[in-house]
Amino acid sequence: MKKKKTPSSVTVNRRAHFDYKLGDELSVGMVLTGPEVRLIRDHHAQLKGSFVTIRNGELWLNNLTLGADTAKNIKLLATKKQIAALEKEKVAGSTIVPTKLLGGSRYIKLMVALGKGKKKYDKRETIKKRDFERGRYA
Repeated sequence: MKKKKTPSSVTVNRRAHFDYKLGDELSVGMVLTGPEVRLIRDHHAQLKGSFVTIRNGELWLNNLTLGADTAKNIKLLATKKQIAALEKEKVAGSTIVPTKLLGGSRYIKLMVALGKGKKKYDKRETIKKRDFERGRYA
């Protein structure tokens, strides 16, 4: 009996948790070529500065950095119902933020979340809370 591999995180967008108040997460597939898959599996991908847009009823990941500083735009795979729900939230003022790139199993998946942008005072509050938990102000 084979053990099922759980998808391991290849890349995490740590900045997303700092800049946005994140809500519901959604796992979507990606349309990739062979060399792109190899670069992602070898941990040569960065989500920093990337964002998700909706064009012609399709989800697109923009500015995914692969390899030697080449930014790619990659089509994401989601159902029409999921895309419609994301578009409805986007019109309401939310942003679609890529949070994690999963690549430990057979398929490479991207975790996207709905986020509301934080103001500067919210970010300061986050830093203060994080420092307090570390014990700097004990």
